[in-house]
Amino acid sequence: MSINQPDLPAQSFRIDRTGLDELLAALKNRGYTLVGPTVRDHAMVYDELTGTQDLPVGKGDQQEAGTYQLVDRGDAALFGYNLGPHSWKKYLFPPRHKLWQAELTDDGLAFSEPDQATPPKYAFIGVRACELHAIQVQDKVFAGGDHRDAHYCRTRERAFIVAVNCSQAAATCFCPSMNTGPAVTSGFDIALTEVIAADAHYFVMQAGSQLGQAVLDQITPCLADSTEIQAAAQCVANARAQMERQLDTADIQNLLYRNAENPRWEKIAQRCLSCANCTMVCPTCFCSSVEDTTDLTGSHAERWRQWDSCFTLDFSYLHGGSVRTSTRAQYRQWMTHKLASWIDQFDTSGCVGCGRCITWCPVGIDITEEVRLMRENDMASSENSQRGGR
Repeated sequence: MSINQPDLPAQSFRIDRTGLDELLAALKNRGYTLVGPTVRDHAMVYDELTGTQDLPVGKGDQQEAGTYQLVDRGDAALFGYNLGPHSWKKYLFPPRHKLWQAELTDDGLAFSEPDQATPPKYAFIGVRACELHAIQVQDKVFAGGDHRDAHYCRTRERAFIVAVNCSQAAATCFCPSMNTGPAVTSGFDIALTEVIAADAHYFVMQAGSQLGQAVLDQITPCLADSTEIQAAAQCVANARAQMERQLDTADIQNLLYRNAENPRWEKIAQRCLSCANCTMVCPTCFCSSVEDTTDLTGSHAERWRQWDSCFTLDFSYLHGGSVRTSTRAQYRQWMTHKLASWIDQFDTSGCVGCGRCITWCPVGIDITEEVRLMRENDMASSENSQRGGR
């Protein structure tokens, strides 16, 4: 898949689970490594798949602030879950990646760059709308501008995306607030909507690229009729109707910039553990650090890039000490960057409304609630009230 590609005229097809297995087999025959949702350690995670039997069959989840639990749905849904702790950035922007290595030889140092190797061809199975937007956000970070990340670009351009429309929402989802879901609209090769009725279980699908259409032509699916297309649309409408959380983004940049010294940050800091969970599960966070290692003989050295977080003291270390030493400063940096200065840098928000940071925060800090409280305690409004009272 190319990072930027034209959309195709929408034509809807219908397959059952056997057809989905045929689709996965067709991708494997094209040399793709299948990765998608599966159950491990009581959570839905992304890992390699061999077929539909590896998907979380009949599994759903219950999520709230600081709470996650897998549940049995009582049906055979393959995509009946919401999002787990993993995001697709673990494949495009790996948690740990070797940048180069050097060997001491008789002729001096010999450098090699593993980054120049051809990365795997991944087929991402089950990418949700908010996650598609997250990938597009990271495209701007790693593939936009003058300084492109070679490993990211090569992996991204070879990736095949099978997206899945949401048919239900978690209590922590708020993608409509960010205009990122629950329906997938672009950036995919094939999009699926799983429909489960009393007497039917099928998938309505569309191609989103020439490559996606070529793969569909290999499995010769049936054209979906108007009833099936309407049923798929209703599934997405149901997911949208279930979402109760909202994040008001009106003038959010100026709101956060003018409230840099708002006492609300200290109240958040009294709860925040600086554990960095929110940044690890976030599908767009890209902070990293670099580590150099050598062996005991001193003849072999390596440089590794690894995920880091703005919540760690070392991440903001400059000569003489760390810039952000308090939890208050660390959380303020994360939230202000995510919702405000990210827009200045990349012309887009760094939040896609997936709700992972809410679910996986051990103390249940809710970014949507914090924005609401920041508006209620807006320092500009307070100053205006004080002036009016003089």
